[in-house]
Amino acid sequence: MSSEFILQEREGGVLLLTFNRPERKNAFNAQMWRELSDALSAAKDDDQVRVLVVTGAGTAFSAGADLTEMAAPPPGVTSAAEHPFAHCVDVLRGFDKPAVAAVNGVGIGGGLTLLLFFDYVYISSSARLRAPFVTLGVAPEAASSYMLPALLGYRPALHLLYESEFIDAERALELGIATQLCEPDELMEKSMERAKWLARKPLGSLRWCKRLLLATRDDQVRAAQARENEAFAQRVGSPENVEAIKAFFEKRDADFSNISPADKDGD
Repeated sequence: MSSEFILQEREGGVLLLTFNRPERKNAFNAQMWRELSDALSAAKDDDQVRVLVVTGAGTAFSAGADLTEMAAPPPGVTSAAEHPFAHCVDVLRGFDKPAVAAVNGVGIGGGLTLLLFFDYVYISSSARLRAPFVTLGVAPEAASSYMLPALLGYRPALHLLYESEFIDAERALELGIATQLCEPDELMEKSMERAKWLARKPLGSLRWCKRLLLATRDDQVRAAQARENEAFAQRVGSPENVEAIKAFFEKRDADFSNISPADKDGD
């Protein structure tokens, strides 16, 4: 399968996917979301793939969504539910094989929320994570409005979203977002060791184990996605979002002080 932004490498039963847009800190455009969805779907259906490992090229895991596309959605996309990102989350939500994330650098937005769908998250001690949705004038995504409180608890999840600041790798481990802290030069070795260990397990049993656990939250995750898609549709292009994106590209602090309450409601 030919991919421009998602590199694939096999080692026995382990498939390594690498986000490959390092010049943009592996920020996702529509094509990259499509390529990741295709790679995940193919890996799920391929009996030779027993375990998935995902990492980023260069110094970043992923900077999340490419903000140039937030300002101008891809052609043919008329709603958040139709965006390739939403489809990718659907595929990842149903991925029923062991999945390991190797977080080698910054994970922002989708670079954080996608981690909530992985079974193991190995994180470099130099990595940092951020959920910038409030700062961008939008709403949480990837069912994170359900997944974060379920994992962290209500108040820690709310603080992570409200503050929109970077957390370091140690804090990610404390919160439960990460499962293993690694030195940068050991990250891939440790991640692959875990993947190879899992690949020696009976795949059929692993898949049923994961399916049964996923089933306990699937209704809530689907409902959260639907609510988030509706909220995102209201927030993208709102005065707050426009100001946030403009400020980002102008490299200045956003000023929301003159935005009226009616604008803030997004109604």
